[in-house]
Amino acid sequence: MLLIDCPHCGPRDETEFHYGGQAGVAHPAGETSDAEWADYVFFRDNPKGWFRERWFHVHGCRTWFDVERHTVTHEIRKPI
Repeated sequence: MLLIDCPHCGPRDETEFHYGGQAGVAHPAGETSDAEWADYVFFRDNPKGWFRERWFHVHGCRTWFDVERHTVTHEIRKPI
């Protein structure tokens, strides 16, 4: 079981949340080629180790927030 610490509601089970993907991915601005748009939509980092993610608390405060999750151990910590 993954326990996620919501900044507003405290620790909750992962079933209360929706995964939002990699945090900090900037939306392409202005005219964008098909290749640039495909990179934005489909390609994300996939590291072994600490990874910054977005989560949405669906069954709670209904807010988005960032956490850092270790992709091997699934340990979660708040981002610095």
